[in-house]
Amino acid sequence: MTTVPSPTRLIVLRGNSASGKSSVAAGLRERYGRGIALVSQDTLRRDVLRERDVPGAANIGLIDLTVRHALEHGFHTVLEGILYVAHYGDMLAGLLTDYGDRAHCFYLDVPFEETLSRHATKPIADTVGKDELRSWYRALDLLPGGVETVIPAGSTLDATVGQVLDVLGVRCAPPAPP
Repeated sequence: MTTVPSPTRLIVLRGNSASGKSSVAAGLRERYGRGIALVSQDTLRRDVLRERDVPGAANIGLIDLTVRHALEHGFHTVLEGILYVAHYGDMLAGLLTDYGDRAHCFYLDVPFEETLSRHATKPIADTVGKDELRSWYRALDLLPGGVETVIPAGSTLDATVGQVLDVLGVRCAPPAPP
């Protein structure tokens, strides 16, 4: 088992495109402050390595190393991405095994029609169409063993961030009303 400072936690946020993963991760950082590392599958896969999402791709190992490095250096770590079980399942299982009760997984369950609506507001909406988005969509692509807390589409951003912060065992004030 990997030795990490006892207070560090791994939070895995998974779900389809436009399910709210990045928004939840940003909300966690905003409410928690310093001490949370954000590891984005898209950043490492698309921006750093510029590779396709395929089984055995180099980004899988890079994600694993980045998460472990952050945890081992005292950061709560939020890993967010689609992270298909077929491609990332073994890597995620290794993290869950090594970090045990310090690891918590959440799956943001958003129906396809809602992902389409949310996707329309994203900068890539002009370059990624409905057919491509549909090809990426996997309904309830859950990790085996019931290790993920499924968060329904109706959960507000504030409620979801609060639920994850509760798992971290921290109390942070909710954002001030606009």
